[in-house]
Amino acid sequence: MEHLEQHERMELWENIQKALVNKQIDQFRADFLEIHPYDQAKIFEEQEEDIRFLIYSYLSPEEMAEVIEHVERDTVADILIEMVPAYAAKILEEMSTDDAVDLLNELDKNKVASFLTIMDKEASEEIKELLHYEEKTAGSIMTTEYVVIQLEMTVKEAMRHLRQEAPDAETIYYIYVVDSSKKLAGVISLRDLIIAEGGWLIQDIMHERVVSVPVGEGQEEIAQMMRDYDFLALPVIDFKGHLLGIITVDDIMDVMDEEASDDYSKLAGISDVERFGDTAFSSAKKRLPWLIALLFLGMITANIIGRFEETLEQVAILAIFIPLIAGMAGNTGTQALAVAVRSISTGEMDKIGRARVIWQEARTGVITGTCCGVVITIVVAFVYSDIYLGILVGISIMCTLMVATIAGAIVPLVMHRLKIDPAVASGPFITTLNDIISILIYFGLATAFMKFLL
Repeated sequence: MEHLEQHERMELWENIQKALVNKQIDQFRADFLEIHPYDQAKIFEEQEEDIRFLIYSYLSPEEMAEVIEHVERDTVADILIEMVPAYAAKILEEMSTDDAVDLLNELDKNKVASFLTIMDKEASEEIKELLHYEEKTAGSIMTTEYVVIQLEMTVKEAMRHLRQEAPDAETIYYIYVVDSSKKLAGVISLRDLIIAEGGWLIQDIMHERVVSVPVGEGQEEIAQMMRDYDFLALPVIDFKGHLLGIITVDDIMDVMDEEASDDYSKLAGISDVERFGDTAFSSAKKRLPWLIALLFLGMITANIIGRFEETLEQVAILAIFIPLIAGMAGNTGTQALAVAVRSISTGEMDKIGRARVIWQEARTGVITGTCCGVVITIVVAFVYSDIYLGILVGISIMCTLMVATIAGAIVPLVMHRLKIDPAVASGPFITTLNDIISILIYFGLATAFMKFLL
């Protein structure tokens, strides 16, 4: 579709909406099928259930499949269920196998079995094969709709084969070469195939060194590999080197979005991705595990303060600065945490080393701690006319920021070393941990400074 200006786009959307409301099927199809599938999906998502049923009757399963591929994943399960089962099954048949598998993974197993029974046998078998693979692995996100050519083919034979198979393939930018036992032997780009002489053998012009991933490889590692190598597709093999499928760049973009949402969730102290449309009970269920765990950690902080009750009784003004010191510790710890988690997720940590990451954060903590310590010393001494109180708060801030920064860097690195997702070293966890550290430092120094404060 040609590029539309914003006002033209809005006008077209309004015409589509009017055609739907007035049940003008020809007008609706003419306007709706003109726009990009993403825009089609956005219009579709805005409709009430009765209007959606009209759309189902106006569009073929093949046309509807393109719309469904762009619908938000958290709503598509409900949409499939509300359709007539035979219509929904046809839509799944028309979709790319890997996309169909992604949608079916969102459904109840009984519903999945029902759809697979109705579907065409060949499509059903392909989907069943992918459903067996563990979630978030290469097998679960790969597609089996790709073109392979034989090692012994000539370029002319390969081009003839490509013309036959290309309409059903998800991508043909890379053509993978297999031997007689279906083992991955090489790869050739479409450009190289086009410019080669017809009589040349594929084995003479293909690239033998193929970067591939095992079927059980995690999707996060695959996303990192495709980003590093700038691949548009990546072959998936079994332990014997047989080609099982390919992973395309559009699937990896979905993975990166999913992983980012997952990490954000964990950094926020939520056990699962929470969406605005969730019920209050659902949201509370996702938040409570972390909040209860942090509640017990918070009790440690309260217990520490209780142990310094005598210090507080003698110099009550110390209580004023508890939120300041604890808050600064939480802030700087979260900053260091974000840097460490990012270095792990992007692979930078493997390149520069854990020691260098910790050393970098330690130096940063020294600089920020010293600067903040000096500033707060001057401010407190001036406002409260007490140089010793200013020095106490300043040194406490300086030491707290140093330790909290190092802690924020070390915790996710240790978790990564223990094969635990570093994102679970979430903001609330680091904040609570640094509260404990900062209170210990503050009251420990206050006790030592007591004779000056009195």
